[in-house]
Amino acid sequence: MKIIRSVADFRQFSHQARSTGFVPTMGALHAGHQSLVERSMNDCELTVVSIFVNPTQFNNPDDLLAYPNTLEADTKLLQRLGVDVLFLPAYEELYADDFRYRVLEQGFSEQLCGRHRPGHFSGVLTVVMKLLNIVRPSAAYFGEKDYQQLDLIRDMVSSFFMEVDIIGCPTVRESDGLAMSSRNLNLDACARHRAARIHELLESSASDTEMTTALNSEGFDVDYIETHRGRRFVAASIDAKGRQVRLIDNVPISAEVH
Repeated sequence: MKIIRSVADFRQFSHQARSTGFVPTMGALHAGHQSLVERSMNDCELTVVSIFVNPTQFNNPDDLLAYPNTLEADTKLLQRLGVDVLFLPAYEELYADDFRYRVLEQGFSEQLCGRHRPGHFSGVLTVVMKLLNIVRPSAAYFGEKDYQQLDLIRDMVSSFFMEVDIIGCPTVRESDGLAMSSRNLNLDACARHRAARIHELLESSASDTEMTTALNSEGFDVDYIETHRGRRFVAASIDAKGRQVRLIDNVPISAEVH
C-alpha cells in the first residue's frame, strides 16, 4: 500500500487503472468502513482511502478533541485489506485558505443534524469537494448511516457537474442492531448496552413522538426524531462516564408510520 501525505505527491502519483474508487474517512475504522473499502475494491481497479479528521465540521471543540485516533491500527487494517493508496493530507494543505472559501447548502442541510450542529455540513461538503478534486475518482463510497450527509453530497456533485458517481452502501450494524460508528469507541459498557435501544425503537411501530418520549424517559438527550424522504432519522446523546456521546441512525420507513 502506497502512503501519500501531500496534495502535490498525490497529483504526481501515476497509475494505469481504468477506474478509481475512493473512500474518504476520519479514521477510527470499523467494519462499516471495511464494507465501503471492499465495495470499492470489487467495483474498481484502484482503491484510495483517505484519513483526515476534518475540524471544520465540528461545532463543538470538545467533540473534536474526543474523536478517536487509531491511525496505526487503521493503517494495518487497510494494508491487510489490500488498499492501493492511503492518503493522509494535512490541515495546512487542505485549508491553505483558512476556510475562507466554503460550500453552503441552503435547504436540507439546515434540518436534522444541521439544525443542531451549526456549520457542520458546510465543513463536510467543503472537505469532500476538496478531496474529490484531488483524488479525481470514478466513484466515491459513503455509508447510509450518515444518510443526510450522503444525500447532500449527491446533490452537491450533481449541482456542480462533478464527474464522479456517489455510491451509498448499507449501514453495518452490531448484533444488537447498533449502527457501527467510530464514536462507539467512546461508550462505556453501560452506555454501549443502552445504545442498542435506539435501533430497537427505530424499527418499532412507535411514532416519532412516541419514540422521542421513550428515549427521553430512558435517559437519552434527544436532538431529533423525524421522518423525511421516506426515512426516519434520529440523533440522541447518551452519558458515558460524564461525557455525552452523540449517536445518529436512520432506517427506511413505511408512509403510515410518522
